[in-house]
Amino acid sequence: MPPIPGSGLAKGLAVTLRTMTKRTVTAQYPDVQPELPPRTRGVIGLFEENCTVCMLCARECPDWCIYIDSHKETMPAAAPGGRERSRNVLDRFAIDFALCMYCGICIEVCPFDALFWSPEFEYAETDIHELTHERDKLREWMWTVPEPPALDPAAEEPKEIAAARKAAEKLQAQEAQEAEGSQEAGGTEDIQAAREPGRAQGAPEARPGRAPEQEGRE
Repeated sequence: MPPIPGSGLAKGLAVTLRTMTKRTVTAQYPDVQPELPPRTRGVIGLFEENCTVCMLCARECPDWCIYIDSHKETMPAAAPGGRERSRNVLDRFAIDFALCMYCGICIEVCPFDALFWSPEFEYAETDIHELTHERDKLREWMWTVPEPPALDPAAEEPKEIAAARKAAEKLQAQEAQEAEGSQEAGGTEDIQAAREPGRAQGAPEARPGRAPEQEGRE
């Protein structure tokens, strides 16, 4: 069915009329800061202690806007006769927000939770070259990362927690079975001792074919 002539104009006027009847709200920025959702993609904060310089974030970044420099240090052996180990030490971690397209791939691929989204957005500069922020600035933004939202009570339990809970329940069941087995074994020994009080007290066993009274006379 062909569209009715003028239907598009009527729809546009309807949207205009609905907008005109709504109350206008003026955002008093910058005097009043906006209330942003917790998952706002403002900037990326760096938790330096978790970074192992694995370079996954820099390799997976489609814009190549992450710059990482590091060096290796030799760690002494933890015990006498042990082997020395080497570890990577972070020297530079910078993100060029003039190139970043806020895809979040670097945060998703980080295996040690060293990168987080921060709702901060006031990082404009007069020079585009100053939009490359170093690790000190990224660490300051780390403390503005909001707390994760509470889990939905009806949500599925995380696999890690479920596996740990099942292992703990299995261990408790094994310990309970062992305790019951030890109690049953102790109860059996008590019953046998009650049935044979002479043996329990160390009395001599009766000879076969003779009554205990005859043995006593002999």
